[in-house]
Formats: sequence, C-alpha cells, structure tokens
Amino acid sequence: MCWSATADLVAGAAISAAGIVCVARVRRGRDLPVAVLPLLLGVHQLVEAAVWRTGGGCSPAATAWAVIALPLLALWVPAGVLLESAPEARRRPWGPLAAGLATAAVLSHCLATRPVTAEIRGHTIGYGVNVPWMPLVLAGNLFATLGSLLLGGDRRLGTLGVVLAAGALACSALWRLEFASTWCASAAVASLLVLGWVRRPPAASAVT
Repeated sequence: MCWSATADLVAGAAISAAGIVCVARVRRGRDLPVAVLPLLLGVHQLVEAAVWRTGGGCSPAATAWAVIALPLLALWVPAGVLLESAPEARRRPWGPLAAGLATAAVLSHCLATRPVTAEIRGHTIGYGVNVPWMPLVLAGNLFATLGSLLLGGDRRLGTLGVVLAAGALACSALWRLEFASTWCASAAVASLLVLGWVRRPPAASAVT
C-alpha cells in the first residue's frame, strides 16, 4: 500500500470489490453505513493512485483524497456506528460523533478555503493542508473514528478499532511526515474486517 500508483490501484480495486460484497450482504438497513466503509476506503486508494499519476502538487485528485480522509471519515464512522448500535449502547458513540462534527466543520472550512498539496516522497505521499490547531484537530479526528469503533458496543467493530489504533501508532512512528497517507492505507486494509462483521450471525457481536 502507498508504494506506487500500481500498488494503490491494485489494492484499491481489491478492497472496493470486497466492499461491494459487504454492501450486498447487508441484512439490516442500519448496518449499511458501516458496511460501505471498505468500499469507501477502496475508492480512496484509487483516488490516491490518481494523485500518483499527477506527480503531486495541487490537483482535484489531491483535494478529493483530503475530503475523504479528513471531514468525511470523521463524520461517517461515528454516525455509522451510532446507527448500528443496539439501543442500550447508543449513549457511548455520542462523544465521538460530537468530536467528529466539530472536527469535520473545521476541516471542511480549511478545504474550502485553502489548497491541498501532495508531495511524492519516495514510496509514500505527504499531503499538505493548512489546518489551525493541527494536533487538536488530529486528536479529534482519531477520537471520532477510533473512539466510535471502540466504544460502540460491538466486539467485531471493537477489534477493527484496536487494529486501526495499532496501525495509527505504527504509522506515526515510522512515517511521521506521511502519517495521513499511510494510516489511510492501513485503514483500508483493516476495513476488510467489516466483511466478517457483515456476515456475523444475528446478535453475535453484542457486548453484554
């Protein structure tokens, strides 16, 4: 992942195909937003393949990549977890959703008023967005996405949250300048766990 346009293209196509299977296997309408995650993240990798092809710089592909990675996921993940949560567990994802709303509002304003730049750095891509209070906004984004998965009350989605948290730590330690790109790539791969979640027996994942 994130090593070349070809790698992003192949991985994105495979993950998108798995995402289509997830959507096709959904049994409850309220599970659909979470089931769509692999498809969304697979398309995200395909968008990054287009960023590779442009050679970096400011481009519609770089902007589209940032829109998905930043405000969209910050809202999509906690909202999806809240919708699929059992009634007795629905109080827990509200904190991550509130963080996602605030984070997405700041990021959407930044993306609407400032350019997004992409810089190819060897086998990774670094994205530049002029965001104020970046550490706070990043923390809000991670709490919205990871926190909702960990607090949502579903064991399988909790496992996805743990895997993504480990991936975030690894990407931060190994690829600090390209954190956004590499973490989104690991998130795309980890999202394949959603396929097992979609195929779970009814009520099998609820936390008692």
